[in-house]
Amino acid sequence: MPAKKNDFITRFLIWRAKHISQKQFIYLLSVLVGFTSGLGAAVLKNATHFFQNLLEGNLIKSYHDAFYFLSPVVGLALVFVIINFGIRRKVSHGIPSTLYAISKKKGLMKRYQMFGSILTAPITVGFGGSVGLEGPTVATGAAISSNLSRLFHINQSQRTLLIGCAAAGALSSIFKAPIAAIIFAIEVFSLDLTLMSLLPLLLASLSAIITSYFFFGAQTVLPFQVIEPFLIEQMPFFMLLGLVAGITSIYFASTYDWIHKRFESIPRPWVRLVIGGALLGVLIYFFPALYGEGFSTINNLLYGSSEQIFADTIFASFLDHPWSIVLLLGALVMIKVIASSITFGAGGVGGIFAPSLFMGSVMGFTVARVINLTGFFTPVSEANFALVGMGGLMAGVLHAPLTAIFLIAELTGGYTLFIPLMITAALGYGITKWAHPHSVYTMELGRKGELITHNKDHAVLTLMDMESVVERNFIPVHPKMTLGEMIHQAVVPSSRNIFPVTHPETGALLGIVLLDDIRSIMFDPSQYDSIKVRDLMHEPPEVIDVDQDNMVGIMQKFQESSAWNLPLVKEGQYYGFISKSKLLTAYRRKLIHFTI
Repeated sequence: MPAKKNDFITRFLIWRAKHISQKQFIYLLSVLVGFTSGLGAAVLKNATHFFQNLLEGNLIKSYHDAFYFLSPVVGLALVFVIINFGIRRKVSHGIPSTLYAISKKKGLMKRYQMFGSILTAPITVGFGGSVGLEGPTVATGAAISSNLSRLFHINQSQRTLLIGCAAAGALSSIFKAPIAAIIFAIEVFSLDLTLMSLLPLLLASLSAIITSYFFFGAQTVLPFQVIEPFLIEQMPFFMLLGLVAGITSIYFASTYDWIHKRFESIPRPWVRLVIGGALLGVLIYFFPALYGEGFSTINNLLYGSSEQIFADTIFASFLDHPWSIVLLLGALVMIKVIASSITFGAGGVGGIFAPSLFMGSVMGFTVARVINLTGFFTPVSEANFALVGMGGLMAGVLHAPLTAIFLIAELTGGYTLFIPLMITAALGYGITKWAHPHSVYTMELGRKGELITHNKDHAVLTLMDMESVVERNFIPVHPKMTLGEMIHQAVVPSSRNIFPVTHPETGALLGIVLLDDIRSIMFDPSQYDSIKVRDLMHEPPEVIDVDQDNMVGIMQKFQESSAWNLPLVKEGQYYGFISKSKLLTAYRRKLIHFTI
């Protein structure tokens, strides 16, 4: 059967090469990728709703206190079983894992990633995990597009483009916001906005939104239309909201990172599951709005039903006091990121896109409520502030200000709030960027220097493989060797003009000897026995550590040292050399493929 399958693919590729150009084929694949992303979004959303309806309707007729404690633990346990005994591979968080595949795996993703998120994310969210489905949808579509690219022998740059198409298709399908989805793919995945990339992104986004209409009709996650207009005298308040969004985004990123590291320090996965599930259960018991994605809470705020959020909680008796609601909403903003981070730390699978929207809406609504309760100013629209708050926090947390602006504009069916969105998104993004150079998606990759960015030089260097430029045809010498031994055993048989000096037992790099260092004495036999290698060797201008240095750092070392060859060490031992000429040749070759 595999032979027949490969034969069919081979015949198809031959037919395609004769009748369809590469550009046309990419257009067709982008439509297919958009359709699969839309289909993945439909499966994830429906599966999640199935579990939520099952728990709320059939299995539990009315909410009980124990439900909030047990549901997250049960869900996380099921995910643990599926990952460890079913898939038997780690199911990473959606968008970070996709960015890692682009940066370090040449856009190649494993086959199990096509269904890993579909099997685990609905259970995580459906049983109460305080995360979203956007990241898993992107990961599913990206894995499908990656494997389609491998099947049809698509090169690396076009494979990356198709992964971006999958991201655009996922967001377009979920939010019915095709323009924001395209911008999201460009901002987050650092795609070049060219005519070559724009049309595939447009086709994928269009294909996905049509698929969404087929499954969900005109239904949207946030069915709200802006009624109250933006007034220019409200601009200082939106600047204040931008400031609050920036501070809240910093809190989001710092808390997420801190909790992530704490859970990583726990060696046993089942211990993380129990601790995380119990903590999440306690948080959801006190704040049921933390359960799942939280779009119902956002809609309650948009329609002015903030009291409904806490109606069935232990805080219901405090709702008669206006400022008590402000305090509860503020607490909800602070706790949401904790609940989301715990969900991830305990082994849940999901995304942070929905949590950032949730926190942003509650934050914006709370700021507006405080302004209105003071009584010193003309009342402002709490719904508008909730919407703009979503944009401000998304811009800060995801480092995607344009996506935030256009997403809220498309969700609300117009550009009434375009100016306040621009103000808040710019401030939120600028403040957060100052404190955290990388978004929550790219935090770990950014720290390692493995992140693809819009800086083309940096992006090309990140995509390069260090092993492809390492040269090992250098003959090592030892410190106790005489000049004569070095000439006969190393200089004569070597075609290189540099010789690494290594420890004879450990293989550690001790220094280097250049041909220029011995040129004046190499033809004087009288010095062959009196001069030792240790008398000639000196330290190299820089040393490259295979385990610590990336290609960006290597290029910087060449620039700072002005050297043409630099030695490499791996685990303390001599490993080889990298020459500047070979590095620049590989860079130019990668640049050509990257820009096609």
